[in-house]
Amino acid sequence: MIGVTMVSLGLVLYGEARLTTSGLAGLALLLSYATPLDTGTLFFLLNLPFMLFGLRMMGRRVLLRTLLTIAAVAVTTRLAPHLIVIGWVSPTYAAVAGGILLGMGVLSLLRHRTGLGGTNLVAMYLQERYGWSAGWTQLAFDTLVMLGALFALDWHQVALSMVGALVLNLIVAMNHKPGRYLGVS
Repeated sequence: MIGVTMVSLGLVLYGEARLTTSGLAGLALLLSYATPLDTGTLFFLLNLPFMLFGLRMMGRRVLLRTLLTIAAVAVTTRLAPHLIVIGWVSPTYAAVAGGILLGMGVLSLLRHRTGLGGTNLVAMYLQERYGWSAGWTQLAFDTLVMLGALFALDWHQVALSMVGALVLNLIVAMNHKPGRYLGVS
């Protein structure tokens, strides 16, 4: 729940500042700006196709934890407007603080063999199977999201989003390494 809370709050900050972030959460934010659907609902729907990958490559336990995490993030992000009201947030602060919250939330989830679905599952699999850094792999996926953001946001918002994605992924890359703490249940 710590990871879920941190991720949800990071997404709320990004949404208030009209920024985007990494992976499917970033794609959900971008789509929420262009559609009547909220970020939480879009996040859940975008993750559904990745559940088959999670089942085949990571096993049922990882899939179940990830599915529960996705659902929890979707619900808490959807409920956020009823739980917290942010009158204004500096986009620069939202980018950095949101990146920290998202990075620490993702780190806590990865250390328990749980992800936010989608690209997190792929990054976690590539790290376990081939030794690729989950943080750097995720950053490669994030680059694609940021390129897509250029069509939906102005350059300043995209630049701040990139700063936030860098903060997020540096936290994961520097702290999620083989042999470090894994709270496997």
